[in-house]
Amino acid sequence: MSSNKKPAPHNGSGRTGRHDGALGNMAQEALQQYFHTLNGHKPEELYDLVIGEVEKPLFRAVLDYTGGNQSQAADILGINRGTLRKKLRRHGLLG
Repeated sequence: MSSNKKPAPHNGSGRTGRHDGALGNMAQEALQQYFHTLNGHKPEELYDLVIGEVEKPLFRAVLDYTGGNQSQAADILGINRGTLRKKLRRHGLLG
């Protein structure tokens, strides 16, 4: 399955795409809600929790965008294909 999507517009920073902080804002709001639900308890292993929650849907979205092309997905993510495959395996995303 191939993708005929157009490349994202160049934003003048040497990168392509939209970088308006929307994802960061959403992440900050989600974390504020998470802290609120803790009722004063100290969170543990927060980094692993956040990465675990975000990484799998990120990979799914990028693979969908590339029509399943792992080389293109790795390039978009800025990681090598071997690392991508290892992470896909860890998340149960390899067919």
